[in-house]
Amino acid sequence: MTAKPEHYDVIRKPVITEKATMASEAGAVVFEVAIDSSKPQIKQAVEELFGVKVKAVNTTITKGKTKRFRGMSGRRSDVKKAYVTLEEGNTIDVTTGL
Repeated sequence: MTAKPEHYDVIRKPVITEKATMASEAGAVVFEVAIDSSKPQIKQAVEELFGVKVKAVNTTITKGKTKRFRGMSGRRSDVKKAYVTLEEGNTIDVTTGL
């Protein structure tokens, strides 16, 4: 399988947080994905980029907050995260590069 360039547009970066680490113990990996990507697109991109079988994809959209920095008001952008559950025996090591 060859990775298509649009797969790199769907999957932005892995999310490495305490909650994502707890999900990885249950066989799931968390990625930040493009806000307009669909679950089938995410599944296909992960399978072709990492060479694994995906069991399920769950997504969440976190709305951006309004924050202040040095007296200036700004807004964080919306973020979409995908919790990708892998089939038994498949793993992805997010600490190494792609």
